[in-house]
Amino acid sequence: MKRKAIPFILTAAVALCVGATLPFLAGSSSFDPTRDSVKSEVPYCVSPPSVPEQIVFAGQTIDLKRYDHRERMDRELMSFTFMHSTTMLTIKRANRYFPVIEPILKANGIPDDFKYLAVIESSLNTLARSPAGAAGLWQFMPATGREYGLEVNANIDERYHVEKETRAACLYLKEAYEKYGNWLCVAASYNAGQGRISSELKKQLAERATDLWLVEETSRYMFRLLAAKAVISQPQRYGFLLKREQLYPPIPYQEVTVTTGIDTLAVFARQQGITYAQLKDANPWLRDRSLANKSRRTYVLKIPTQAGMNYDPKQTVPHNSNWVVD
Repeated sequence: MKRKAIPFILTAAVALCVGATLPFLAGSSSFDPTRDSVKSEVPYCVSPPSVPEQIVFAGQTIDLKRYDHRERMDRELMSFTFMHSTTMLTIKRANRYFPVIEPILKANGIPDDFKYLAVIESSLNTLARSPAGAAGLWQFMPATGREYGLEVNANIDERYHVEKETRAACLYLKEAYEKYGNWLCVAASYNAGQGRISSELKKQLAERATDLWLVEETSRYMFRLLAAKAVISQPQRYGFLLKREQLYPPIPYQEVTVTTGIDTLAVFARQQGITYAQLKDANPWLRDRSLANKSRRTYVLKIPTQAGMNYDPKQTVPHNSNWVVD
């Protein structure tokens, strides 16, 4: 028994090394001493991801050979690479929410790369809420959400409505682009505010947001956005190996339009053949146990289908073929 355990332990120790993970998990039988040997005195080792020489975001090429750009990108790539559970969850969720976000960005003339803004804002958690009170995939503050057309109150909070909050984000992004004409400046302003970015560009005699000396959060924000694109678009390069059945598929649903209030959402859910929890999960913008609707507005509620709620993971279709290992 002891002799059988030794190869397993050695293999496991080697497999823990990031530099050796991919060949072993991919089933490679070749051994490259430079790549695969373990020289560490501890039973595991880590290796930082390589920083590319440049990266393209929204049509703009960012040079990553310059020392400050390279080191800022290096930090964010390591953050995404070694925050394993968060990054894996984000990739799984991306399979569900990118198909919703991408067409809205395109319809509003926003570069597709801005879907990664939602990644760094919320890790694509529809229920994300910051200590400051920002909420949803795009992390709108209450006043900003209302400014861009979202209903925000104790009963309804459309910052949690994926389609509506994405359209609101597009309005902000388009408005900012009209001011800056530069998409990275737009991204920086999403974090720091347009007033701050405009002021700093003027004071520092700079044209690009990546050249600004800013508070650490905003300074990291732009390169976190670039790192998100690098890792989420090619996760296998950074050691994330997922199968199609591990991704979260979009949940098919039927739509029910209501123009009056709903006294008890639990009763309404039962009438639709689902649970109260499933109704709230499909419509997180419903913030109370009832829908007041005193103003007689029109709301569309998503009702998940039974087939969708009991999906076969092995039938999941990857939205991006780069996300999975067949």
